[in-house]
Amino acid sequence: MAYFNYKRITACICIVALASMFLSGCKKGEEVSAKDSPVDVVLITDYGTVDDNGFNQAAWEGIKKYAEESGIAYDYYNPEGTDTESIMAQFKRGASNGAKLFVCPGSMLEVPVYLAQSKYDDCSFILIDGEPHSEDGTDVKIGDNVSAITFAEEEAGFLAGYAAVRDGYKGLGFMGGIPVDPVIRYGYGFVQGADYAAIEMGVNVHIRYTYTDTFSEAPSVEEMAGAWFEDDTEVIFACGGAISKSIIRAAENHSGKVIGVDIDESSESETVITSAMKSVSSAVYDDVKSFFAGTFAGGVATNVNAKTNGVCLPMETSRFEKFDQASYEAVYSHIVDGLIVPYNQTDIGTCDELSLVNTEVTYIEFK
Repeated sequence: MAYFNYKRITACICIVALASMFLSGCKKGEEVSAKDSPVDVVLITDYGTVDDNGFNQAAWEGIKKYAEESGIAYDYYNPEGTDTESIMAQFKRGASNGAKLFVCPGSMLEVPVYLAQSKYDDCSFILIDGEPHSEDGTDVKIGDNVSAITFAEEEAGFLAGYAAVRDGYKGLGFMGGIPVDPVIRYGYGFVQGADYAAIEMGVNVHIRYTYTDTFSEAPSVEEMAGAWFEDDTEVIFACGGAISKSIIRAAENHSGKVIGVDIDESSESETVITSAMKSVSSAVYDDVKSFFAGTFAGGVATNVNAKTNGVCLPMETSRFEKFDQASYEAVYSHIVDGLIVPYNQTDIGTCDELSLVNTEVTYIEFK
């Protein structure tokens, strides 16, 4: 027969209740964590997570690789919200835990890094996919303790669109997440690459195009993707972190194909025919390594592109039937040589300003 210590149980309940009251009384953005420990480098996530099949995950893998080689302490913090206050709380949290380097992927971190570079001037920051700017966008400042890295997503997108059409697909789809600059550049490149291949082949291509306003899995995303596949869309470029999981499920259920983004997503599903990749992991690894080696190149903005082997398709894991390595190398060399320069302005975002010849784009408002 079991005997229970009711006094002890009652005391435990009281402690839990007091802890709950304390936590609920915290201001927005504040973190209280008994798990925090001393750390050397911290990743602050944006809309995504470190397993989002996107550039948060790629940045995390770059940190992890160097940390495990060198033995430094590393961690990631997920802000409570997407507002500046919530993110600034994470810089304070990291600094109080001894962090000297923050890796900040995404446009959501641009304003917080702009503020933090001065407030925490004994720390350094690696900002991915953006430049530090004021809330109103009138001032851009890249301090000596900041490395701002952007990528030529339009080139990666171009390669993906070109390869898809050369492989025989004529009904394409683009589903971007939140329409921030990198996502728009991916989409614009994808459309232009498809049109370039369509002109070469003398065929006509139709592209459905939308932004889902989320980087997370969502039934609504899966439903729309399924409807596209049920019509005449053969392959969808899933350009928005974890939305690819929803689109992949739709592809598996409707005999469709998917193009991944940021990292090689071929292992996620047999439906993934290729991925438009950018070398986030390598760029983060190199900058983290340089920081701890004392050679951190702050105060500059760097654009990583085809010329620096910073964007690519993973041909060794791609599932093309007709598009081959020689064709890939040929179009890639044209981008490197400047013979192909995809349009990359992002002010509109609906493809209306693109000059297309053999491609029709149907822009769809996501609901």
